[in-house]
Amino acid sequence: MKGFWKRWFKSNASADIDDTKIDSIKNSAIIPEHVAIIMDGNGRWAKQRSLPRIAGHREGIKTLRKTTKLANEIGVKTLTVYAFSTENWKRPEKEVAFLMKAPIEFLDTFLPELIEENVKVNIMGDTEALPHHTRKAVEKAMKDTEHNDGLLLNLAFNYGSRAEIIQAVEKIAHDARTGKLKHEEISEELFSSYLMTSQIGDPDLLIRTSGEIRLSNFMLWQLAYTEFWFTDVLWPDFSEKEFLEAIEVYQKRSRRYGGL
Repeated sequence: MKGFWKRWFKSNASADIDDTKIDSIKNSAIIPEHVAIIMDGNGRWAKQRSLPRIAGHREGIKTLRKTTKLANEIGVKTLTVYAFSTENWKRPEKEVAFLMKAPIEFLDTFLPELIEENVKVNIMGDTEALPHHTRKAVEKAMKDTEHNDGLLLNLAFNYGSRAEIIQAVEKIAHDARTGKLKHEEISEELFSSYLMTSQIGDPDLLIRTSGEIRLSNFMLWQLAYTEFWFTDVLWPDFSEKEFLEAIEVYQKRSRRYGGL
């Protein structure tokens, strides 16, 4: 099986990908270490085709698979994807039920590739509120890939940034009350250490598909100095070409962090 998945990627890659472009990006000194994606537009993609919304989510899983592999190939260190927000529980019951099974479907078929490609899986969010079968699938993927040191695939699942920030404030307040922390020690760096991304770092590039231009309660603290890239393309139609375009745009920007 050695090398099978690399051959699979080459044979299944979009015809519009230029190997020269990939090599150019890979050899660049400006590769975003952490890319975050708000995967939006699955429902609209399905509606345009008179299909149930679930069909759009299933197609979106295929897009995530391709995007993960390409991010790993060009040297991205962390890929955080907004898979299910704390607000998504408001959606129709059948759709939520499918979304709870989506990690199982994704990981059951993709896990061998992740292992061979040295990808590590992590979940970011309130996992205690997830159904047992969902939590079990993600925990298995995390355990099976825990020793991998390549791309970190960070699944934001049942995640909401405001809840994350409130949780961090509660922890800081508790540590201050119990004497573990002095108020004068509180800083941006310390606050960041109480967030779910404490071991990951802030995104360098945020991609959002489907034409929406908002953050939707996603990594509000972490995105303070992130470069944004928006596209009208719906997530199921988001190709390797669009991903490489986002990377190229990022490489041309100057990040000054408030300076000159």
